[in-house]
Amino acid sequence: MVRVRGRPAPLIGALVWCVAAVVLVAAATGGFARDDIRFFRIGTGSTGGTYYPIGTLIAQIISNPPGGLPCDEGGSCGVPGLLASAEASAGSAANLRNLAAERIEAALSQADLAFMAVAGIGPFAADGPMPDIKAIASLYREVLHIVVRADSGVTEVGELAGRRVVIGAKGSGTAVDARLLLPLLGLEDGTYEAVEVGPNEAADLLLAGEIDAFLMVGGYPINAVVDLAETIDIRLVPVGGVRAEEATQIYPFFTQTVVPPDVYPGVALTPTLSVSALLVVPGDADGDLVYEITRALWHERSRETLDGGHPKGREIRRNTAQAGVAIPLHPGAERYYAEIEAAATD
Repeated sequence: MVRVRGRPAPLIGALVWCVAAVVLVAAATGGFARDDIRFFRIGTGSTGGTYYPIGTLIAQIISNPPGGLPCDEGGSCGVPGLLASAEASAGSAANLRNLAAERIEAALSQADLAFMAVAGIGPFAADGPMPDIKAIASLYREVLHIVVRADSGVTEVGELAGRRVVIGAKGSGTAVDARLLLPLLGLEDGTYEAVEVGPNEAADLLLAGEIDAFLMVGGYPINAVVDLAETIDIRLVPVGGVRAEEATQIYPFFTQTVVPPDVYPGVALTPTLSVSALLVVPGDADGDLVYEITRALWHERSRETLDGGHPKGREIRRNTAQAGVAIPLHPGAERYYAEIEAAATD
């Protein structure tokens, strides 16, 4: 099978891991005490999606291991002593479970999945409520992609009946949203063959003609979709009209939006649905640490990293940090935003 490979993680990802290696060597050889370092793992998504590169950017911004220059001398403006890393995962649902099980210290998650986890509903009904998951910020809007070959003849969601459709990796937010949305968009459960794999594998399968479509919820451009569009002609199936409007009324955390033209080579403007991507932490995370992480994320020096690291990074803005947040803020983050708002009114 010809393989469409996900693009490599940004250079900043490699730099974060180089810093980690240097820090570990220094700690092992007595350069400084290992106790001076706080390791901070951020659950993201597959390397072919958007969460992983965005999580890598955030890890770079908030890290400030011992031995570097101070912020005001051109060094890191992250949290002193913190060494953060992005961890690839199956996506939102897996991240939230890992966060609750204390296997990671923070996570990226779709707002709808975070809401369901806190309430203990939907895919989290068997887990029970996870009320201790709190938000640091809303980052950007994620959009529903339904990818088909350009010559497939599929012009609306209902025409995928009787076909093989990748609904996302098991444990991903995409898979959960697919189960919620597809029946509302005209594709009933049981009328199609559902396949559960991630975006890289889905792109391979579409290229090989082994599936007819795949879904992905993520911030555009999604690396796996870009790579595929550079290999074969593709289209995005439109999601709009009355059915999309009804979906937003039933699930108000979804909103109608569009994928602009040529985000993917040769793909026209396409109406679709979107949901916010959140950065979340456990409710019992140290309040001062979360305050410092929030401060570092929105430090003026972070702008260059966000703008230059990934197209979605440009949408991560402090003035929209509380938009689309469907769960409570962590008190440390809440304290930061309250101080900023108070300073703005002085």
